[in-house]
Amino acid sequence: MTHGHGAATPHDDQPRTVLLRRGEVHSPADPFATAMVVERGHIAWVGSEGAADAFAQGVDEVVDLDGALVTPAFTDAHLHATSAGLALTGLDLTRARSLAEALDLVRAHADGRPGDRVLLGHGWDAARWPERRAPRREELDAATGGRPLYLSRIDVHSAVATTALLDRVPRLRETPGFHDGEPLTRDAHHAVRAAAFAAVTPGQREEAQRAALRQAASLGIGSVHECGGPDISSPEDFTALLNLAEAEPGPRVFGYWADRDLALAKELGAIGAAGDLFVDGALGSHTACLHAPYTDAAHTGTAYLGTDEVAAHVVACTEAGLQAGFHAIGDAAITAVTDGIRRAADTVGLARIRAARHRVEHAEMMTPATIAAFAELGLTASVQPAFDANWGGPEGMYADRLGADRARTLNPYAAMLKAGVPLAFGSDAPVTPLDPWGTVRAAAFHRTAEHRISVRAAFTAHTRGGWRAIGRDDAGVLVPGAPADYAVWQTSELVVQAPDDRVARWSTDPRSGTPGLPDLSPGTDLPVCLATVVGGREVFVRPQG
Repeated sequence: MTHGHGAATPHDDQPRTVLLRRGEVHSPADPFATAMVVERGHIAWVGSEGAADAFAQGVDEVVDLDGALVTPAFTDAHLHATSAGLALTGLDLTRARSLAEALDLVRAHADGRPGDRVLLGHGWDAARWPERRAPRREELDAATGGRPLYLSRIDVHSAVATTALLDRVPRLRETPGFHDGEPLTRDAHHAVRAAAFAAVTPGQREEAQRAALRQAASLGIGSVHECGGPDISSPEDFTALLNLAEAEPGPRVFGYWADRDLALAKELGAIGAAGDLFVDGALGSHTACLHAPYTDAAHTGTAYLGTDEVAAHVVACTEAGLQAGFHAIGDAAITAVTDGIRRAADTVGLARIRAARHRVEHAEMMTPATIAAFAELGLTASVQPAFDANWGGPEGMYADRLGADRARTLNPYAAMLKAGVPLAFGSDAPVTPLDPWGTVRAAAFHRTAEHRISVRAAFTAHTRGGWRAIGRDDAGVLVPGAPADYAVWQTSELVVQAPDDRVARWSTDPRSGTPGLPDLSPGTDLPVCLATVVGGREVFVRPQG
């Protein structure tokens, strides 16, 4: 990809007028487009190479795509930027293959950071280790030399910590979720997490947030939905991220603050009192709330909010003109959400509920009844296909927790789309890494075949779906008038992939007018981002060479 007149910089006062040509432009406005004009931060024209000649003399810059693919930038609809950045810049245990390897990584991390700073790490997953258990406190004390350490499980719904950190939390052993020798959950986990993150300096926080946003931009992500809240971060962390995104070039940040204090959510600049407002926990930590007990534990998980509390929050948000939203993974939690929102509709009217586009994060253990309720109530399902790629299948963690039959019902994207439920894809980083094309692949090649959707549908959920989730129907697509948020890709030949072979054969016929996308078959190389543009300004350019 070459520039005709020097690349526009993110610091320009006004976005330049740019003609991109000699590539593949993924646009419903013209399925055979090879060129695009960007003006004043918006898409001005999409069309053929021959017609591009008419624009060449009237623009500030001509970009020769040299066959590269241009698509709308991705939107990650569920991110925890500071935690994701700390995983990038700190101790990342997601690739530890055993408890022993994890302890070695902890030891090396502590040795490389002398002093009394609280050590932070993320990503251990005992379900994948041969030892099948979490690190014990005494093992972590030995590995760190007695320093304070917090290590969140990969789902961030439980954690382990050293004695030095636990001792910083008053009356911790009397707090729900504390069981000596076991990972911390519930209120005990939230209290220890707060103590750990209170030790993060503003400089560390800014470094982490900047690292997360830079990585997002390098992967073709043009916007993110930050999911903050009092049990996740702090008001200072949330506003610092919004201010950083405003001050520096990078992805757009849309903030959700998961709190029933609506005045505070508005004061912080949140677009919704939504995101991870916990109705339950997570399957890996045995805290997702189920109708029937876990297969590998004699209980049904944890309920944080009930139907009445859901209904009251949705009514308050609807009347205040804010999006409401909830974290709900287990089938009992999702039922509580849909029952509560239906009760709210009885109070404020179904039309107002649907117009508000309230959202549910994760929405994994869906049933036919709750799928129908999502469609009826106009709820957006903000989901993470990488969860299935990581933990689905007959040998995965879901099957361990739920048994094979229940595990096969999780993340039923095809049924949700068929019912008309809007999907918005994200990563929940740091739970799973920022990886937009990998996310699209995970949905198209779901471990349970009947839940697979086409690459095109998955791509839409990860681009336009995130914009629709915030109430914007004019973005996330390359058509005249849309915001110029796009990415340029080095990729293989474009194809059309669909779960049904008959559809695939029809869609690859040029007469169908269906624009292609990269081949995402398992084992193939994913596209490489060459540049990311937000509002007409470059926020990432891959170094040449």
